[in-house]
Amino acid sequence: MSRAVHLAALVLAGTAGPVFAQSHADHAAHMEHDTATPQSDCEAEMTRHRAMGHAVPEDSCAPESQAADDHATMDHSGMDHSGMNHGADSSQSPEIPIAPPPASAGSGPPTAANAIWGADAMRASRAALARENGGMLTAGLVLDRFEYRAREGEDGYLWDGDAWYGGDINRVWLESEGEGAFGEGLESADVALLYGRAINPYFDLQAGVRQDLTGPERTYLDIGIQGLAPYLFEVEADLLLSTKGDLTATAEVELDQRVTQRLIVQPRLEVALAAQDVPELGIGAGLDTIETGLRLRYEIAREFAPYVGIEQEWKLGGSADYARAAGEDSSVTNYVLGIRFWF
Repeated sequence: MSRAVHLAALVLAGTAGPVFAQSHADHAAHMEHDTATPQSDCEAEMTRHRAMGHAVPEDSCAPESQAADDHATMDHSGMDHSGMNHGADSSQSPEIPIAPPPASAGSGPPTAANAIWGADAMRASRAALARENGGMLTAGLVLDRFEYRAREGEDGYLWDGDAWYGGDINRVWLESEGEGAFGEGLESADVALLYGRAINPYFDLQAGVRQDLTGPERTYLDIGIQGLAPYLFEVEADLLLSTKGDLTATAEVELDQRVTQRLIVQPRLEVALAAQDVPELGIGAGLDTIETGLRLRYEIAREFAPYVGIEQEWKLGGSADYARAAGEDSSVTNYVLGIRFWF
């Protein structure tokens, strides 16, 4: 309630004695002081100094901008600024010096650990370290395509895989590919033994021998390259020189496109060429055959993946003429069902 109403209530009640009235008067004065505009701490301090007779400049409580202006007009010529930080960003880390390691680094004996663990224990440890950091030998088997092929006429089958043994730089490869028709036996098959050497982190250069297992058998000198091209294309190309002097070449390109972590679409293209006609093998000079396909596989486990797909084969030029002369189609569509596995 207001001060007047409060005092009136005390008078009407007959209890406003001199002391009590003075107390409420002091309280009222205190309330009036509280409602007055307060002075800043600086102004209050300056008022106290003036009451004591001290000479106080009028602009002693000037705002910071005024103080900054005053600072700018000061004569700094006689001051030592070497230890001051003038505008440096304290949030930036100091530059790290780049220098060679100290001379004492690596100065200890390379066999110092022998004194603690013993020479025999450290010899085994060092051998394991070398083996596990590039010197270890591995082996693997990949059956990239193992499939049933439904097509016009006799249905067929196909396999295409390789195995290796060796390290990161040098390996021995065993490769095989073949296909046939149910009830008619093998149409073509071959096996190759190759030495491979890594020529960069993505490609291996291979050289060895390849042997045909069907028809007029041929043995070939096989020189090739395989690896991972930019944009994750898996590439394999081989140049083949037979013991009869026939020069042929093949090239394969595959690209895995992940729909999910387990569902993968794989387009594939294979091209075969020949430098001359090889009638006994049904091969014409130039572009021999083209195979293109699309497979969709599901990785039940990374090492085991069934797939379905479609593949189209064309024989071209002289090869198409040889196929028609043998009563075969120069163009075949295959609907495939297979598995891909490795270990």
